[in-house]
Amino acid sequence: MSKVPRPASTDPLRLLSVVIPARDEEGSIAGTVEHLHVELRLHGVPHEIVVVDDGSTDSTWEALGKLRQRVPTLNAVRNTGPHGFGNAVVFGIGHSQGDAVAIVMADESDDCRDVTRYWELLNQGWDAAFGSRFVRGGAVIDYPLHKLVVNRLANAFLRVMFRVPLNDFTNAFKAYRRTALEGCRPFLSPHFNLTVELPLKIIVRGYSWTTMPITWRNRRSGISKLKIKEMGSRYLFITLYCWLEKYFSRGDYKQRGRTTVGGQPE
Repeated sequence: MSKVPRPASTDPLRLLSVVIPARDEEGSIAGTVEHLHVELRLHGVPHEIVVVDDGSTDSTWEALGKLRQRVPTLNAVRNTGPHGFGNAVVFGIGHSQGDAVAIVMADESDDCRDVTRYWELLNQGWDAAFGSRFVRGGAVIDYPLHKLVVNRLANAFLRVMFRVPLNDFTNAFKAYRRTALEGCRPFLSPHFNLTVELPLKIIVRGYSWTTMPITWRNRRSGISKLKIKEMGSRYLFITLYCWLEKYFSRGDYKQRGRTTVGGQPE
């Protein structure tokens, strides 16, 4: 397995931007935002919650308007460019102010308590913090069997291909220092394959990262936007792109000055 760079910066972070892409999430967006706000406020995490309405056809935007009265840290924006999960996340990053960014799903599948833990890890100096549902202390609740099988096969393939001790690349719920995100540009994935592009570029370009167990639960309302059949070729494209960068770019995109390394156990 490859080694993982240790924390490169101990500079304190000033603001966490939680970016939430949302498309037709009228049934869950209020609970997601309110629970996040309460959790982060209780732990004294300076934050903003950037919700990107990605072309919703239901009352998601109206729900966000009502939420502004109860959640002062909410920044609701509409994606004015091409729609798609990846495009919405990138739009949200561009409209956020924090020097740390956490990407959270709108359907309350991610545990808001884990966002606070991400903030703590980033403040230890890590460039990125990757949650895993499939390590000791992690959990998945009501995961559809066919998606679970595909998930484990895809992640095993990525783990072997890139030779790194990470087993949950495809999970969108991760956190980054902004400096590391900017170093991952240009972003190429307009759809859910951004969930693979970001961690792979962090790893390939030599940024420091660590893992922690997280909890995931299946949505209780609405319909999942991820269509496995449609995404297969897109995941493969971005995987091959990052693999080619790793082995054939001759280090052109690699971060410089990182000489101390140490593996991170799962």
